[in-house]
Amino acid sequence: MGQIEKFPQPHRPAPDAAAQKLVVIGNGMAAGRLLEEFFARNTTPARVTLFGAEPRVNYNRIMLSPVLSGEKSFNDIVIHDDAWYAAHSVDLRRGEAVVAIDRAAKYVETAGGDRVSYDRLVIATGSMPFIIPVPGANLPGVVSFRDLDDVEKMHAACDAGGHAVVIGGGLLGLEAAAGLAVKGMKVSVVHLMPHLMERQLDPSAGYLLKNAIASRGIDVFTEANTDAILGDDRVTGVKLKDGRVLPADLVVMAVGIRPNATLAKAAGLDTHRGVIVDDVMRTSDENIYAVGECVEHRGQTYGLVAPLYDMAKTLAAELAGENPARFVPAATSTKLKVTGIDLFSVGDFSDDDENNEVVLRDPSRGVYKRVILRDEKVVGAVLYGDTADGAWYFDLLKKGEDVSAMRDTLIFGQAYQGGSPLDPTAAVAALPDDAEICGCNGVNKGAIVKAIQSGLTTLDEVRANTKASASCGQCAGKVELLLAATLGDTFKAARKHMCKCTDLTHEEVRGFIREKQLKSLPAVMQELGWKSSGGCPSCQPALNYYLIATWPGEDRDDYQARFINERVHANIQKDGTYSVVPRMWGGVTTPDELRVIADLADRYKLMVKVTGGQRIDLLGVKKADLPAVWAQLLNAGMVSGFAYAKGLRTVKTCVGKDWCRFGTQDSTGLGIKLEKLMCGSWTPAKVKLAVSGCPRNCAEATIKDIGVICVDSGYDIHVSGAAGLHVRATDLLGHVETEEEALEVCAAILQAYREQSAYLERVYKWVDKFGLENLRKLIFEDHDARKGLYERFMISQRAARKDPWAERAAGKDMHEFMPLAVLGPKSPVAAE
Repeated sequence: MGQIEKFPQPHRPAPDAAAQKLVVIGNGMAAGRLLEEFFARNTTPARVTLFGAEPRVNYNRIMLSPVLSGEKSFNDIVIHDDAWYAAHSVDLRRGEAVVAIDRAAKYVETAGGDRVSYDRLVIATGSMPFIIPVPGANLPGVVSFRDLDDVEKMHAACDAGGHAVVIGGGLLGLEAAAGLAVKGMKVSVVHLMPHLMERQLDPSAGYLLKNAIASRGIDVFTEANTDAILGDDRVTGVKLKDGRVLPADLVVMAVGIRPNATLAKAAGLDTHRGVIVDDVMRTSDENIYAVGECVEHRGQTYGLVAPLYDMAKTLAAELAGENPARFVPAATSTKLKVTGIDLFSVGDFSDDDENNEVVLRDPSRGVYKRVILRDEKVVGAVLYGDTADGAWYFDLLKKGEDVSAMRDTLIFGQAYQGGSPLDPTAAVAALPDDAEICGCNGVNKGAIVKAIQSGLTTLDEVRANTKASASCGQCAGKVELLLAATLGDTFKAARKHMCKCTDLTHEEVRGFIREKQLKSLPAVMQELGWKSSGGCPSCQPALNYYLIATWPGEDRDDYQARFINERVHANIQKDGTYSVVPRMWGGVTTPDELRVIADLADRYKLMVKVTGGQRIDLLGVKKADLPAVWAQLLNAGMVSGFAYAKGLRTVKTCVGKDWCRFGTQDSTGLGIKLEKLMCGSWTPAKVKLAVSGCPRNCAEATIKDIGVICVDSGYDIHVSGAAGLHVRATDLLGHVETEEEALEVCAAILQAYREQSAYLERVYKWVDKFGLENLRKLIFEDHDARKGLYERFMISQRAARKDPWAERAAGKDMHEFMPLAVLGPKSPVAAE
């Protein structure tokens, strides 16, 4: 774009002494629209003086992003040129900042000392960029993205080349990042929240957007907090809270705006976050109005252009002497102005108990559509990849239309309305033979039907023969419908879908997570075509586990996807209190540990109960007291017993050969080593072990998930016991001679279970499905496989072996243990 264009000062119109004097402070988009509306309505003479702090005419700030990228020039985004101001006799004072308002004398004063009187005054001072208060924020090379001057600074940085860091992954920050990348900068985006544009998008759309931004060579760092901006004479880098340092020759702050109410506040007008106005944009002074981003109306401030234009229309009618419609903020939609990224968002897309949703995903095209309904009316929509129906959904939302009659076809858009939905099986059967069923592999209906008619009877057979559903798996349900339509009553669906959100099984989902390198919940749901936006209580914890188990140290544990007991690391009881079970390694404790337990029981009035797993349970702990109880246990060297977890619970032992005259091995010592080896591991369901010192089996090892029976020649390894609702004795898997082998074998069995079992499936059910003989071959005959399982288990343990009590006692997730509000006693009401 080059240098900023300098426009000559226009000829100022001769004053009309009889005309009303209207002064407008600010020459942004809100002020420009106000004057357009005012001149269209006003029939009485008016002398308009317009002050703009920038040395230029009014322009479209929304289009600064294309100017930054070079797609447009400044002239392309000018809204009102000099001829427009001259035609409407506007005295434009560009580059003149107003520094004071004298309400008593009714004049404004400029930085140059000029005073201009008014009959009515409009404050349109806009907003100021928020600059995060970190060291180095004032260094040369740190800019905001609000006006043309900022664009000029960024263009200068692009000419020099190098690295740019954009702090803020909202609408403006991403547009800045895309523009800088187009201009040749190596760009990184640093965003505090878990996904981009979290105010406008849900996590699924945020995942797609992150991929699209990354595909442009832009590095995206979410959940990243800026600690400092580095440099001496100018910026050289950005340091994050976690210690990472990103190189930077330019830093763009795009973390938000705040209303510029400084001038209004200095004049004594009522302000809070912004300039407080009523429904016709009048301030606390009857002769002064405000419009645009500087305004606070009924406690709300605005940063999008649509409500600003509505304000301008209301105020113009008020200034023209009409009886204006009161300003009522309407729903606004969002679009990202980055070429090649189609994104639309409007309304409420929160996870609310009153909301229902309809979701459509097309992984092969990168499409995600979600329409949110309440009382059969559209209240929100998020579209990514295909936004053609955005305006239609927006119209349905604004009109509040009842959409119950089109509920089944609503997600397909406006073009699909009017037809009657068919039964799903009949609908698939009615498709022409060339209709594509599997978009990933290009398999049409005719090919699938032909394969079924050749003798295939199951989904797995069709998948192996045709590749249909072999990639993302989203079409598995359609293939099953074709099986049902082709085979009729002879078809029996043997597959159990993971939940209502998907047609895939647990095993298929686990397989796709590995094959497609999926490493987050949004990635799984989008790439595997989830039917809901964020999953359900059945699939969320399962997916969270599969990701943790598959990518230890890479996937971030989403604790909100866990059950309540795992979130707060204690077991909730029927009265709403919790039980706390400290770990006692191998069932062994000390007098000091017992004294601490006794002190806690006295202090918090807790019940003390010995458990069947050779531990002590403290019952009756209030949720708010949990961190304090944990801290006292930690001070005594005691850690979480994971009594609440889908993970290792206990390793029960007998006293073994050191004390028992029948003992053959050190069962207590081996039990302690096993518990310390496996402590902290997450598993599909709870896991219990036991080590008995002799075949008399005092530790009851033959009813545990994994049991060790000590014998004179070594150790017998048992699996698949159960002693709950289902009682089952273990099966002997094999024999080892040394304690080291016993540790490796038990860890390998546990890792095989972790990698292959479905979530909530106990060990005995998994072994029944996997096959005892197959497990025996895997563990005792294939030594390389066993070694690999053991090594993968140890890698996982390095990531998982953390004491959650210590983290929470230190303050992590403290909001879980704080009351939402403290309510005082109800005040008595006097009888009348």
